[in-house]
Amino acid sequence: MRNYLTITILILNALLTYSCANPAANKPKATIANAAPESGSTRPAGAETLVISPANSKVEFVAAKVTRSHNGSFKEFTGAIDLVKNSVADSRVTIDIQMSSVVTDEDDLTKHLQTPDFFDVAKYPKATFTSTKIAPILSPGTSGVSYDVSGNFDLHGIKKTITFPATIEVAPDSVSVNAEFAINRKDFGIVFQNKADDLIRDGVVIKLTLKAPRTK
Repeated sequence: MRNYLTITILILNALLTYSCANPAANKPKATIANAAPESGSTRPAGAETLVISPANSKVEFVAAKVTRSHNGSFKEFTGAIDLVKNSVADSRVTIDIQMSSVVTDEDDLTKHLQTPDFFDVAKYPKATFTSTKIAPILSPGTSGVSYDVSGNFDLHGIKKTITFPATIEVAPDSVSVNAEFAINRKDFGIVFQNKADDLIRDGVVIKLTLKAPRTK
């Protein structure tokens, strides 16, 4: 009996220790606010437009239950970096994601995310992001490529302004944007209407790896 209790305690301790792993815990948290006015659908005057596509960029995420995490990505998206006079702060980033193109590390999860339980891709086929402000992060030791990016994120029929840190580098042949931050899925109404939602972590890590080629 004592051996059985010892084994049970060891198993419970292992489960509790593993369940503490939260991929969003140590990532910067995006700040959320009401959607901001957008300057319009046309590109900024005099901008050099660089195309974002799955051929040169990645849109990925990490979500988790209390027992394990799952890696996912979107395979279909379009976007642009409107670069104004090589100035990052004066430029704009836009991206449209086809939500039905979601892929995860488990086929059943991929199918479930497409249903009304989560993304409801039939009702909300696209998620969009349009930057409204790109501000340099001025802190000791930075290399001059760190920025706070703010923009309207329209996901699951809810549009809000999110602000997150990113590194943005302008090179002669391309512009690169790299960001890794966490959002709260419930801020965008993504809630599983089932008691099992308690087992799903609220934080989701978004990973952007964009490298748009320049034609000039």
